[in-house]
Amino acid sequence: MKEFIQTLKNIWSLKELREKILFTLGIILVYRFASYISLPAINLAEVGDLLEHYKSQGGNKQGAGLLGLLSSFTGGAFSHASVMALGIMPYISASIIVQLMGMAIPYLQKLQKDGESGRNTLNQITRWLTIGVCLVQAPSYLTSITQLFLPYTQFQSAYYVEPTSIMFWLPSIVILVGGSVFAMWLGEKITDKGIGNGISILIMVGILSRLPEAFVQEMAVQNGKGGMGSIMILIEVLFWMIVVLLAVVLSVAVRKIPIQYVSRAQARGGVNRNLMQGARQWIPLKVNAAGVMPIIFAQALMFVPGLLTKVDESNTFLAGFKNVFSWQYNVLFALLIIIFSFFYTAITIPVNQMADDLKRNGGLVPKVRPGKETADYLDDILSKITLPGAIFLSIFAVLPAIVHGSFVQTDAFALFFGGTSLLIMVGVILDTVQQINTYLLNHHYDGLMQSKLSRTTGY
Repeated sequence: MKEFIQTLKNIWSLKELREKILFTLGIILVYRFASYISLPAINLAEVGDLLEHYKSQGGNKQGAGLLGLLSSFTGGAFSHASVMALGIMPYISASIIVQLMGMAIPYLQKLQKDGESGRNTLNQITRWLTIGVCLVQAPSYLTSITQLFLPYTQFQSAYYVEPTSIMFWLPSIVILVGGSVFAMWLGEKITDKGIGNGISILIMVGILSRLPEAFVQEMAVQNGKGGMGSIMILIEVLFWMIVVLLAVVLSVAVRKIPIQYVSRAQARGGVNRNLMQGARQWIPLKVNAAGVMPIIFAQALMFVPGLLTKVDESNTFLAGFKNVFSWQYNVLFALLIIIFSFFYTAITIPVNQMADDLKRNGGLVPKVRPGKETADYLDDILSKITLPGAIFLSIFAVLPAIVHGSFVQTDAFALFFGGTSLLIMVGVILDTVQQINTYLLNHHYDGLMQSKLSRTTGY
């Protein structure tokens, strides 16, 4: 404990690091304040939280679950009809689109290889594409409000302007697009002048902001059952801590591939010969190289099975796909995550380029020939470690459905036992701690994490 307190003192003693942390906290406060500013055409005083109102009106489990996940990413702005309702997610969607298009468009492939100038151009393309995504998502969001959350025929007092009027749609779309662009700008400012990972930090803050409310709701439900409520709360907290620990293991687990470099050295007799360097290095291949992207891709497709219920509404098996906590939904969800884990890892880990770079720099994997054999070897290792990583990731994704109803009683708190929310929180916190460690180590201070964990992550 003394070492941790001393580390905090070291952080505060570094003027540059202290200013970056304070700047980041200031941006976060601005973001959270803006998330509570509602659209000027809607009177939320009539209904309060849109998502809670939707549930009270008999909204189905699938809709409530997916909308609750979106609301968690925006820190509740989605369900508050806020000017920041779209949050940072359009930027994330645009980034994914640019990344996927990079596989098929030669111009984008060239930009990816052009270093800093190429990255700046790609960032500019992503920003413009973000506006395009917002122009699609903003009308969809307003449609969901006017038809799903607050039908005008039933809640006329909730609107200052009639939702069929152009005076409702045009200003609201402009404000929603502006709010998303503002969130993107705040994230980039954190990256430039704060402690880094600005976009990810805003998502994490939005998720964490829902945790206290979800925990209080769970406590209220458990305590309403009598004396066993406090014991169940304690069990839930302990189990949640174990899940967080396992999420950390999944995030930092790597398979180290040993490599050696050949250098030309001048021998004493004046004859050049190849000598191996004494220090051996490694290529760290992450067990979960795809991160949370397979879960995001799978969730984007899970609305399709729900549409099948319209074919035969009396079919109980198909009806299960409308409930995000049903076994039908989660079995298909897990299978899609495993498939997308292999797909995303294959397109983001360029084993051929890694092998070429090693060969060009005089590096080799012991007992493996440079070039194609090295690429095949890396691909084989990556395939072997991706399978357990994908299975582990799918278990995390469906864990909220496993614990829901068995001992966790509320939907909101169950979502924190796995899935995208937990993995994003763990990943962003680890990255942020690593950034702070870098500043501390550069000034000859011990980091927040022990060296053993740093060695595990490959840094």
